[in-house]
Amino acid sequence: MNPYYYLECKFRSMDAFMQLNLHQTHHEIADFEGIFKYLTSTFQDGSHSGLHIFPELFLTGYPLQDLPLKKTFIDDYLAFLEDLSIWSERQLKSKSPLALLFGGLRYEFDGLGWPAQIENVMYILEPGKKLRPLYTKQLLPNYDLYEEKKYFTPGNQSVVFEFQGKNFGLLICEDMWFSHLHDVDPVELLSEQNKKCDMVINISASPYHLGKIETRINRALEISQFLEAPFVYVNRVGAEDEIIFDGHSFVVDGNSVVKMAYGFKSQILSLEMPVYQEPEKGNVRSYHSSTNSWSTIFSTRLSSDTLSLTPMGPKGCQEVLDALLLGIGDYITKNGMKKFTIALSGGMDSALVLTIIKLLQKTMPIELEAVFMPGFYSSSVSFDLSYDLCRNLGVKLTTMPIKFIHSTIKTAYRDNFGAELKGLADENIQSRLRGALIYMRSNDLNSVVLNTSNKSELSVGYSTIYGDSVGALSVLGDLFKSEVFELAHFINANYGGLIPEDIITRPPSAELRENQEDSQSLPPYDRLDPILEALLSSRFSPADLIKRGHDKDEVLKVYSLLSKSEYKRKQFCPIIKVKPKSFGFGHRVPISKKIL
Repeated sequence: MNPYYYLECKFRSMDAFMQLNLHQTHHEIADFEGIFKYLTSTFQDGSHSGLHIFPELFLTGYPLQDLPLKKTFIDDYLAFLEDLSIWSERQLKSKSPLALLFGGLRYEFDGLGWPAQIENVMYILEPGKKLRPLYTKQLLPNYDLYEEKKYFTPGNQSVVFEFQGKNFGLLICEDMWFSHLHDVDPVELLSEQNKKCDMVINISASPYHLGKIETRINRALEISQFLEAPFVYVNRVGAEDEIIFDGHSFVVDGNSVVKMAYGFKSQILSLEMPVYQEPEKGNVRSYHSSTNSWSTIFSTRLSSDTLSLTPMGPKGCQEVLDALLLGIGDYITKNGMKKFTIALSGGMDSALVLTIIKLLQKTMPIELEAVFMPGFYSSSVSFDLSYDLCRNLGVKLTTMPIKFIHSTIKTAYRDNFGAELKGLADENIQSRLRGALIYMRSNDLNSVVLNTSNKSELSVGYSTIYGDSVGALSVLGDLFKSEVFELAHFINANYGGLIPEDIITRPPSAELRENQEDSQSLPPYDRLDPILEALLSSRFSPADLIKRGHDKDEVLKVYSLLSKSEYKRKQFCPIIKVKPKSFGFGHRVPISKKIL
């Protein structure tokens, strides 16, 4: 069921002649053959009419990074555009007016045949006509995970497109998000056009993060009221490595969401074109471009009263779970994999990862195996809880002890170096042994190892490089430890109590030395996580946090650990992004630096 169904309202006044079709599509990057097949199969019978709207860079996928500069990509893409034009001219048929709007790239080449200019554009395709560009994206985001100014040339004019007697203002993704980061406001420019818009269309490739859906809707409502026109938002869906595109395409009109597509899956959302309805008194929104600023883009999820991390809540947990399932599923599908090997410790993180993969198994034909690797300091409780979890999930559990290999290494170290292997070196070798063994099993089965570290550990370097930091993809790397617990409680409450309660309530421990607990090395997670959230959001300094009431020694210790752990994060696997500010693709900090 669509979790945003409550936002839908009854159609009020509809203009019956115009049919809108929002294609919330899911395609692999550079899959020109698959995209061409989608278009030709969808429109082969000639029964379609009206306006069909597709996402930003629908023809190529997003994000492209350096692909637009690669010769093989350029050649294949240009051949694809030519095939589209030929198909449109010769085979695209319709008994009624039909137009397809979709995003793609437009190239200009220098005398040597290399790209002199690349534009992010909106194309139109109509029966009997060649493909032609309508509009070039004006605002190129260049923050966090975006780097469009590196590749694209911005447009310099707004476009109002006429189709069947109606005027459509055109925007591409960032064009609706004017802020101090940009020099022009495409929405303002649309309001200055001679033709008043009957509707505004925004095609997007907008990555998901917690809270993003409501932010988009609120912005669309502001623009709809400012331009006095319904607003159409079409977003792509799917996962590209660590980035999730959630869909949730929608149409708003004045002060209401007319209709919204499902999240995290493909859909064609069809409706008749609404006529703009004036909002009721008290529901009028002011158009404040300045509100979309750096501080709102990376705002923290902190309670100003309690200095705690704001809970995700049931709706947020379901969103995050859906995003993780899509991210993991797309990763293995697009890379030709179907098996998982998960290292279980008896702790919360690995238990949650295994449970999420089991939920994925309900919708995908995947194979799943769990491996428990006890050492000298592993408690019998850890095995019992791992066993209970696998019994609940119906997952095979294999035990592969490391204590004998560990003992052999300690002896070899003493014999060759004349010293005892102890302290941190002894703790880390246990973790690295587990990393080596789980990959031994992975290589034998041709399976995927998923990382089980959380964002709290990753922030302060509380993991062993080449040990528990191994994995092809990080499932929990954008969730703080306190959020891991919250998500586990949510899954138990809504999916049948899959995780044994004792796993959730027992004190976290790496079990690498006698009676070890996380709290011996780190502040409690209910104090650690808010500090990390404040620092990572780019809004607070240690001095700011101390003034707000956080313990000075804790803040300085956490800040030091965060700054010194960059070398570990540089070698970490991709992290599924579910927050506004995450490690990974959008986090670029030098390893060698003074602590600032």
